Amino acid sequence: MPVRVFTAALSGVEAFPVEVEVDLAFGLPGTTIVGLPDSTVRESRERIRAAIKNSGYEYPDRRITINLSPADVKKEGSGFDLPMAVGLLSATGVLPPEAVERHLFLGELALDGRLKATRGVLPVALAAGRFGFETLVVPRENGSEAALAPGIRVLAAEHLAQLVEYFHGRAEIPSVSPPSPSTHSYSEDLSDIVGQETARRALEIAAAGGHNLLLVGPPGAGKTMLARRLPTILPEMSWEEALETTRIYSVAGLLPPEHPLVLSRPFRSPHHTISEVGLIGGGAQLRPGEISLAHHGVLFLDELPEFNRRALEALREPLEEGRVTITRATGSVTFPARFLLVCAMNPCRCGYYGDPRRPCRCTPQEIRRYRSRLSGPLLDRIDLQLEVPAVDHRELAAERRGEPSEVVRRRVIRARKRQEERYGVPGKTNACLTVREVQEWCRPDREGRQLLEKAGDKLGLSARAYHRILRVARTIADLEEAESISVRHISEAIQYRSLDRALP
Repeated sequence: MPVRVFTAALSGVEAFPVEVEVDLAFGLPGTTIVGLPDSTVRESRERIRAAIKNSGYEYPDRRITINLSPADVKKEGSGFDLPMAVGLLSATGVLPPEAVERHLFLGELALDGRLKATRGVLPVALAAGRFGFETLVVPRENGSEAALAPGIRVLAAEHLAQLVEYFHGRAEIPSVSPPSPSTHSYSEDLSDIVGQETARRALEIAAAGGHNLLLVGPPGAGKTMLARRLPTILPEMSWEEALETTRIYSVAGLLPPEHPLVLSRPFRSPHHTISEVGLIGGGAQLRPGEISLAHHGVLFLDELPEFNRRALEALREPLEEGRVTITRATGSVTFPARFLLVCAMNPCRCGYYGDPRRPCRCTPQEIRRYRSRLSGPLLDRIDLQLEVPAVDHRELAAERRGEPSEVVRRRVIRARKRQEERYGVPGKTNACLTVREVQEWCRPDREGRQLLEKAGDKLGLSARAYHRILRVARTIADLEEAESISVRHISEAIQYRSLDRALP
């Protein structure tokens, strides 16, 4: 009779159970793996053979068929090594099949029988309870990661021989306890920024309401410094947010064994030469892209007009939906992508348009051509757009420091709590409001409405930009702990639409 061993495979950031069936038959010796395995899974035949022999056990000299069920779903990754090896050892009587069936196995094998870390352990551990398993067996390096999942017993083994001895009761594999959360401190602080009061204010509004931000200024104005300090004023991640972000990093294989839990908000800053697949996700194995790795954190795109146009346009749907669905011939997966977008760009090709100290060498036509690399629909999705002028050297010499990140973060936290209480949804910010919710919660007073109508006529605002101004005004009011949106809130929100103004 075929022997059954259970493991799991990944679809995006979710796991589904896989039944590994091992059958030994008479005939020409050989090992066949069926069930839509990819090249990594097919190559596991040689790793398993060497690992079993080098662990002191005999590899069966029979015709071996290994089926990975469900057979119509593609299986990828090296995590199938361990369950297939356990299945072979059970089929030859080295392991008791009845004991093995009650465990879920996941891990890669070295040629000497050692268990090596594999990616995607946390999603499997989180789903193991739903599959009906109480124990998960993983490599030692993945033990702390798997222990983050509640309600599942985790055994972190070091060697295949150790696992055999454990099932015979001759060795112990201690259960792994979840790691203790540690506090995270940032090396940057908002007080490092000299001057740039308007940009600091925009940074605070972006953090309080979850608004996307575009900084336009000459080289050396401090755009990158500002962006890198945005995570320092964001609220700390909740346990649910940390677990969801960690799950994405687990699937991407980016979790260090010594720090298996992502506690600080991600800050991703890809180079402008990144491809569409690298930014959005996808590829041959449908991996998460930078927008998913920035989930619950900040995605910083420096030199925005230099990015691939198709990659930038692909951002539009994730910015609205908070997730990205990637469909290829091999399947369709959905990755979370709720991030705060911060972009930086020069005002023109030479970088010095509007700089009083250095003359701009660009013609008006060249400036329009440079800015036209950014489409209107993309700019509509960026709530805050402001010019960042160069800092005068006298301000730098004065060393006058602004508020530290901790002071600003307390105001941001109070504003976000007001939003959660208002909408009754944990973590919901003003930037996530639907059109109907904007009409309900973002009603300005009469003077504010008149000002907004005039601005819409003068700047030619789209309906999306119109609603985004109202969302920003709602956030400004929340920072002031004001119940209603007044004309000064609308006025400040309009100021953060600098690219809507006519070019020369």
